[in-house]
Amino acid sequence: MNYQQLTEGKRYQISALLGQEISVANIARILNCHRATIYRELKRNKKVTEYCPDKAQRACLIRRKTSAKYRISSKTIDFIRILIEIDWSPEQVSNVLKNCGVPVSHEWIYQYIHDDKRNKGTLYRHLRQGKKRYRKGQRTKAEVIKNKVSIDERPAIVETKKRFGDWEIDTVLGKHGTGSIVTLLERKTRFYLIKKVNSKSAKDVTQATIELLMPFKDHVHTITADNGREFAYHAEIAEALDTKVYFAHPYSSWERGANENSNGLLRQYVPKGTDLRSVTEERIHFAMRRINNRPRKCLGFKQPAVVFKEMCLVA
Repeated sequence: MNYQQLTEGKRYQISALLGQEISVANIARILNCHRATIYRELKRNKKVTEYCPDKAQRACLIRRKTSAKYRISSKTIDFIRILIEIDWSPEQVSNVLKNCGVPVSHEWIYQYIHDDKRNKGTLYRHLRQGKKRYRKGQRTKAEVIKNKVSIDERPAIVETKKRFGDWEIDTVLGKHGTGSIVTLLERKTRFYLIKKVNSKSAKDVTQATIELLMPFKDHVHTITADNGREFAYHAEIAEALDTKVYFAHPYSSWERGANENSNGLLRQYVPKGTDLRSVTEERIHFAMRRINNRPRKCLGFKQPAVVFKEMCLVA
């Protein structure tokens, strides 16, 4: 059982239970906390033989107000603001600061953003809003793609994400009839590539895929796609990039989960229903840079762009 801070109500419960001469172990069981929590509380706040919950609560509040997290320097706060404004999450900011020897919890950063919003600030706009929801219902039969190779035949090493050069591909749609965005993600480094296309046709998607990956042709071992008909020309992609293309099982988005997650990040910059005809190339590149420079928890809070560049140099 994890350590947890005691509330004022639980302190009064401790006092009452002690008055009934109940053991520390049983008090912990009644309050659903670790017995070390009770021992620590009594060591800090018990005077000789008496435990006063009111005094214990006041002492706790004083300790909180004088603790390190309440003495965060203005320089650190300015740095936090800068990172939030380039769309880093509070958890990402917290871990980067921790690595720099400045411990600031992500809960504190969320509270700071909340206070900033109450003061009519705009930091909250840089937080990722909402998640993609999957609706239950009838599904249409997946489009038949000729000569496709199932993910079941994909090399086992791809699943481990230990090899550099295995990619996932998908498309993100704009407002109906305004085009789509081809997205590619390298599984090991989480490096993300995107390109706007005029339509979701197999021809446009194939051309965009080849253009995006050609500069990294030596680092493309496999590509995993879903069963959308926009990937019907997979053989052309495989030939141009000298790679293998595999197809996930129908309605199994988790088999390309890393790309799906990054597509969710992209929605922060290109919301669902956006008329892609109004989205400039500059905006697309801006979103791609922002996403690739956000530290990822799965990378030990390193940035995909940095890790990808390092892998390209050693691979």
